[in-house]
Amino acid sequence: MTTVDASPSAGAALLFPPGFRWGTATAAYQIEGAAGLDGRGPSIWDTFSHTPGKVLGGDTGDTAADHYHRMAEDVGLMSRLGVSDYRFSVAWPRVQPTGRGPAAQRGLDFYRRLVDALLEAGIRPVATLYHWDLPQELEDRGGWPERGTAERFAEYAGLVAQALGDRVASWTTLNEPWCAAFLGYAAGVHAPGRIEPAAALRAAHHLNLAHGLGVRALRAQLPRSAEVSLTLNLHAVRPLTDAAPDRDAARRIDAVGNRIFLDPVFHGRLPPDLVGDTAALTDWSFVRDGDLAAAREPLDWLGVNYYSPTVVAAAGPGEPAAERAPSPWPGAEGRVRFLPAPGPRTEMDWPVDPDGLYELLARLREELPGVPLVITENGAAYADRVGPDGEVADPQRIAYLRRHLESVHRAIADGADVRGYFVWSLLDNFEWAYGYGKRFGIVHVDFATQRRTPKDSARWYADVIAQGGLAP
Repeated sequence: MTTVDASPSAGAALLFPPGFRWGTATAAYQIEGAAGLDGRGPSIWDTFSHTPGKVLGGDTGDTAADHYHRMAEDVGLMSRLGVSDYRFSVAWPRVQPTGRGPAAQRGLDFYRRLVDALLEAGIRPVATLYHWDLPQELEDRGGWPERGTAERFAEYAGLVAQALGDRVASWTTLNEPWCAAFLGYAAGVHAPGRIEPAAALRAAHHLNLAHGLGVRALRAQLPRSAEVSLTLNLHAVRPLTDAAPDRDAARRIDAVGNRIFLDPVFHGRLPPDLVGDTAALTDWSFVRDGDLAAAREPLDWLGVNYYSPTVVAAAGPGEPAAERAPSPWPGAEGRVRFLPAPGPRTEMDWPVDPDGLYELLARLREELPGVPLVITENGAAYADRVGPDGEVADPQRIAYLRRHLESVHRAIADGADVRGYFVWSLLDNFEWAYGYGKRFGIVHVDFATQRRTPKDSARWYADVIAQGGLAP
């Protein structure tokens, strides 16, 4: 593990270790478009976004940022930024239109072209196999609450690894399984839009199982040198006070927000307190012998997605308990209230708090010694506009990214083995249930013309990459 100077002199640059991976990230449904081209089948997000009232403005990902047709231009943008890595996701229904059976070669051909273009530009491809676009036919068969979906995922993972494994050396099984399980099956605000807390807990388990089976399928196809990882949106949970009821509220959220994935994947166990908290919803009998061992396949690194902290307190009599209704927190309903963290906020109304990222990295340093970490998503949405001069000034985003990189540098100095940082996102895109109203990109996209305009933050990030860290 390489560290950095824990106490750089005042006014000194904050340099990151040699070989630090500087990247950017996207997701297939958010940028690709071409929803019905070349045999691609429908995903749960196609169905959800076409359901009236589910997405702001009635937006869909049918066209998105048209990356499917503008891939070469987008790789050129990344090349000019100087990124070392690009984290993209493979659309499952583009490879297996129904989620089962042989691979659709036309779908795989797009990813072959993308990977070849990245390698030619000197950019390392980092392929994520699942970023929420479950083939609709698998959802019709029950979706993630059903064990068969995990088994189908492993088959899909093997097909993609067989096609791209000679050129892609870094793989991620799942992106943010918490969102897939609890926003999709408990709160109903993400696809498939179900409000079934017990099913959401089954979905979380089968996502863990899918991860483990997927790791096995990848390793069966990939060379020994390939990296395999998982990306979690871990919650930096803070109790409002140190009083026992508030600390118990934080424990409940930590169990269903973090340890529901960390414990099976890294320790081969379910958190006992989670089982107790959710006993009124399920007896966990869907966890079969061998499942937790399967979920505990060794990983080469853990991806960490972070945007803002979570502040909680115990819900007292007559107080609003849920962050939203229905709740994405099975086992915490009626017991926990969520409070806004202080400080400035992004266009998503998320607090800007880089200390939360440091807290997460410090925790993982202690709890998962020997597991390298990569910040696989970090970024902010602001109301960016192209000015009269044709430029996009986004000083708030630059400040956000700088402060979070300072936290990463501090964590490395304090012993966290952080190997890379990926900005979310390369492009403005389809922001899930928010449609096209929220812009996270460091490159502005005019969705009417598909014109790309690098924002000031893109040029700033290119300077950070070029100098290997933050200028004084």
